[in-house]
Amino acid sequence: MTEIHREENDSKGRYWTVVDGHEAEMTFSRLGSTQIIIDHTGVPDALRGKGVGVKLVERAVLDARSEGRKIVPLCPFAKAQIARHPEWQDVL
Repeated sequence: MTEIHREENDSKGRYWTVVDGHEAEMTFSRLGSTQIIIDHTGVPDALRGKGVGVKLVERAVLDARSEGRKIVPLCPFAKAQIARHPEWQDVL
């Protein structure tokens, strides 16, 4: 898979990647300096089943850990993925 990128400003951000010419993204809002709210994950049909969405969530989890942030997963996909990975529960 190609690299996952992060863009962030004072209030919002997104993780995104391009695979086989298709862009997938996961957006979030900042809740102060210590939390992010994942609000949407969008993966084109052409990339479904390839683990792209999971990789976006995983990157957010890794960044949250390294930056001392917590994640509030409002997006149903992100919430389900974090629930499926007990090793990610520490960022909730």
